[in-house]
Amino acid sequence: MSATDDAGARPRWVFAYGSLMWNPGFATPETRAAHLHGWHRALCVYSEHYRGTPARPGLILGLLPGGACRGLAHRLPLARYEAARRYLWHREIDNDGVYEEAVRPIRLDNGRTVPALVYLADRRHRQFAGKLPAARALALLRGGSGVTGTNLAYLHNTVDHLRELGLRDRGLEVMARRAGPSGGSLARPAR
Repeated sequence: MSATDDAGARPRWVFAYGSLMWNPGFATPETRAAHLHGWHRALCVYSEHYRGTPARPGLILGLLPGGACRGLAHRLPLARYEAARRYLWHREIDNDGVYEEAVRPIRLDNGRTVPALVYLADRRHRQFAGKLPAARALALLRGGSGVTGTNLAYLHNTVDHLRELGLRDRGLEVMARRAGPSGGSLARPAR
């Protein structure tokens, strides 16, 4: 857990593009709309813990090179900084383990650019799915269920939360329509 920005300072923000948007898992003193340039949101990671199992994986989001991604930035609490960092490391790295932690510049909705923790899909990891054919992706989305619930609820929560923020991800919206109802959309449960 040693990600730092170019100046060696501890990053004070974390970029959220999936479940971190609606469930950061820690009390954040500030949340803002944010933009990450050079990376895009994609259903590209097999989930064997949160939204699936090794025998029946789900399909969750990762960040892949190219394009841009709009999401949220949560400011990390100063008083509980180390606890928030440990929590994020456990959540994003220890469990499914397919993310790499990096620090990248993000642009906040006030125009300010800040260094932020960003969790990128590790394309060398065995759980990296890449771009799957739609039929395979839909089967994973419909069948995945793990310790924090169904893969469909994850997909619909992400799409619904993006809409609440006035953001669109047409690819996710199409997948959500094709996958069918989740039965729990807009709930704010765990990851």
